[in-house]
Amino acid sequence: MAYTVIIHVVNAEPIVGEVDEMPSPKDNFILLNNPRTLDGKDLNFIHENVATVLWPFDRLNFIEFLTSKEDEEEIIGFVRE
Repeated sequence: MAYTVIIHVVNAEPIVGEVDEMPSPKDNFILLNNPRTLDGKDLNFIHENVATVLWPFDRLNFIEFLTSKEDEEEIIGFVRE
């Protein structure tokens, strides 16, 4: 299962992409597929034919994992009777 993530790079705009699995605490980098800006545009500092990028964790502030529509349907919220 692929996860859509937003990575927050130190002193840069956030970047959206997909990862195949959750990073492990032992990892030193994140493998990001289809990197793009938040509005879906190409990143101007990455060649247009690049599909996958390795980002070292020491260059990231944090990572956000977005839920998919399928995940949202499985979540049961508070129900008031």
